[in-house]
Amino acid sequence: MSTPEPLPRPHSVPFARDLALYGDRVALITPDEQLSYRELAERVAATAERLGPVRRLVLLAGANRTDALVTHLAALSAGHPVLLVPGDNESTIRALTEAYAPDVVARPDAAGTWNLDERHPESAHTLHPDLALLLSTSGSTGSPKLVRLSHRNLQANAESIAAYLGIDDTDRAATTLPMHYCYGLSVIHSTLLRGAALILTERSVSDAGFWEEFRAARGTSLAGVPYTFDLLDRVGFESMQLPHLRRVTQAGGRLAPERVARYAESGRRSGWQLFVMYGQTEATARMAYLPPHLAAERPEAVGVPIPGGSFRLQPADGHGPDVGELVYSGPNVMLGYAESTDDLRLGRTVTELHTGDLARRTPDGLYEIVGRRSRFAKILGLRIDPQRVEALLEEHGVTAYCAGDEEVLAVAALADAGEEARIRRLIAQECGLPSRAIRVRVLDQLPRLTTGKPDYQAVRQLTRPAQEEPPDPGVDLLHLYAEILDADAAEDSSFVSLGGDSLCYVEMSLRLEEALGHLPTDWHTRTIRELRTLAAPGAEKPARADGARPQPKPAASALGRTLRSWTTAEFWTTRRTLETSIVLRAVGIVLIVGSHVQVFDIKGFAHILIGVAGYNFARFQLTDAGRRERVRRLWRSIARIAVPSMLWITGAVLLTDAIDPANAVLLNSLLDQGTDRFEWAYWFVEALVYFLIVLAALMAVPLLDRLERRHAFGVPLALVGIGLIGRYDLLDLVTLRPQLNPAVVFWLFALGWAAARAVTARQRALLTAVLVVTMPGLFQDQPLRTGIVIVGLTLLIWVPTLPSLGPLSALAGVLASGSLYIYLTHYQVYPYLQKGFPLTALFASLLVGVGYAAVVTRVARRVRWL
Repeated sequence: MSTPEPLPRPHSVPFARDLALYGDRVALITPDEQLSYRELAERVAATAERLGPVRRLVLLAGANRTDALVTHLAALSAGHPVLLVPGDNESTIRALTEAYAPDVVARPDAAGTWNLDERHPESAHTLHPDLALLLSTSGSTGSPKLVRLSHRNLQANAESIAAYLGIDDTDRAATTLPMHYCYGLSVIHSTLLRGAALILTERSVSDAGFWEEFRAARGTSLAGVPYTFDLLDRVGFESMQLPHLRRVTQAGGRLAPERVARYAESGRRSGWQLFVMYGQTEATARMAYLPPHLAAERPEAVGVPIPGGSFRLQPADGHGPDVGELVYSGPNVMLGYAESTDDLRLGRTVTELHTGDLARRTPDGLYEIVGRRSRFAKILGLRIDPQRVEALLEEHGVTAYCAGDEEVLAVAALADAGEEARIRRLIAQECGLPSRAIRVRVLDQLPRLTTGKPDYQAVRQLTRPAQEEPPDPGVDLLHLYAEILDADAAEDSSFVSLGGDSLCYVEMSLRLEEALGHLPTDWHTRTIRELRTLAAPGAEKPARADGARPQPKPAASALGRTLRSWTTAEFWTTRRTLETSIVLRAVGIVLIVGSHVQVFDIKGFAHILIGVAGYNFARFQLTDAGRRERVRRLWRSIARIAVPSMLWITGAVLLTDAIDPANAVLLNSLLDQGTDRFEWAYWFVEALVYFLIVLAALMAVPLLDRLERRHAFGVPLALVGIGLIGRYDLLDLVTLRPQLNPAVVFWLFALGWAAARAVTARQRALLTAVLVVTMPGLFQDQPLRTGIVIVGLTLLIWVPTLPSLGPLSALAGVLASGSLYIYLTHYQVYPYLQKGFPLTALFASLLVGVGYAAVVTRVARRVRWL
């Protein structure tokens, strides 16, 4: 153990040390709290005191959360070198902990509580006075090769970035990238340097909750790698209303020039600027940027050196005089590399940075990258060392050649047939790449050049999929989406983008879970391409003996697939999860029909399903699509509910005398016809159609559309309040079945809508409190009914999924997907069987409704507007 080294004040990072200078300005905004610079400085000082006066190496599990950021700033302000690692990659944490024996490990414990594990009271290493930060330079492979950065590197790069971006203390930047990634870290550093605010979030830009947080915080700045822009395209970013947005920055790999130009033009129309940037971890983060006014006309360029930096071109063999290796100089160039603890004592070993990129300087003074000299590849924003991946596979008994470009990592391997999936999963786990970005080909002999060296160009060619072959897994997701949604599905399509709604959501979710083995709760907003990466190993379908790929099964009804699947043993033992909204729909329709048949008397689920309808309205109708597209989808959903309902009810009116004609046009609630319960049989359908018509009209107003997008939780919460006026004022005025009047129950629809938009425990607790306080009294002298509604909607608010088994999921799927049609048809079924055969009446009602659902679904797929 080395002699304790007291902390010299000059050896710390000024922007981390001087946070308190910004006083009460907002520093951090999270879903749970808002911290001023003074409060942040106090937390940083307390953690710095905990780290002690003797310099120690701190391994920090990076995450976009307050405690991780506080620890990082505390170490920088007090001079403790930080080894920053991805907090979600256990193998990398383990590998670097073993390689560098940190004195302190800062990370969450098993319960999620932030913990400082102090392993050495004094440093076990000799730490150079200038050393401030250690970052990985090869993605997340756990390679011991790290970049050594100094206090001056961090300060200089933050100052340079803040200068050319024009960051000031009114900015609010979202943490759209991981903290352990140098680009994401540079956003944090440059924002705090200028006393601006960080919107600290771990949500993806593909998550609707991210945009709720961003709008609520009045976000001004977004940062992204090329894959981030893929996600932005998918969520309709260019049509979003983001009135406070000032700039969008891009780095982490080449963005196609045509996309640069398109985003630059979009920014010009919307009032924000696009900054295309170029950098490497070895330069702390940034080396060049493209001035925004040139982005549209020179989108192929990386731009000019950042303030304080400079480039030169070093001649490269085999290239003309105007092309050379790009060499960068500036105060942000790293001290050098570290490959072991012995290197932590070293000072500067590098004075300029050989980037490995081939570039040219154009007559207008801009630099353009034209190729690479080294084998490093930046894939989806991660810098991957193919040689390190080869070594990783060798450790697992697989000899392979790896080559990468900006899109994929190509791997040719000596292994047994069928080992592709295992190799792909191993690389994805160790490197942090998504499976879709890894192509593996198993060979009997690896390709080599005539010199005996690996032929990496052949590796790329061998792993490139044939154009006519669909992507893995073998299950044809494109066909599945096209079949259920009657739409032209593409790899970048999602359930929501194709116009999916609650009527086909259940069938799609169950079919996908059967195909892929597991579904995340936000699957409906993920693209088909992303869902392919979730496929369980067993979900990949092998080719037939003749080499042909399996063809998709012909379309069948949900009931037919369920009955057929019951013949397999796997069906009865497979553990699954089922969304709470699906469970409530399935259980609810059985209890509603059973109570009408008088098999039992359990009431309240119709009102729960009003809340579920609001919940699904928010998820499927209020997407980030443009205003016109939103309204179009709303009217389509209204038609899919109203047309089948009016057709069935019209038949009932013509064939029986129990239903008033006002029901056939869904006007009974407005005309207040009749006192018999059959006169009010279809109140639920009427209420749902009324709600959607009114909301479609409101969302057609640009101002109201923008208001909803900006206040995604606040708008439905306000509507709950408005709805409660009707709940209390009209409950006593309406004489005929007031608890069935649409105006009385609208607040439940709005509550479900708010539940879908609630992203914090505080918001969910607020909705629960409103429910518990306002529900009593809706049903006079029916405490059980009141309690059932409270319990059901509380589950919807707090519990997204419930455990299930194959048989239960299949049965729930059939019942939930047909719930509306079971409700419509059961009034014409059960009266004929109720007296002598109540159970038969119940089952017959369910079967007829499921049958009508199958007919409606088949017709709807042939009628585009329906």
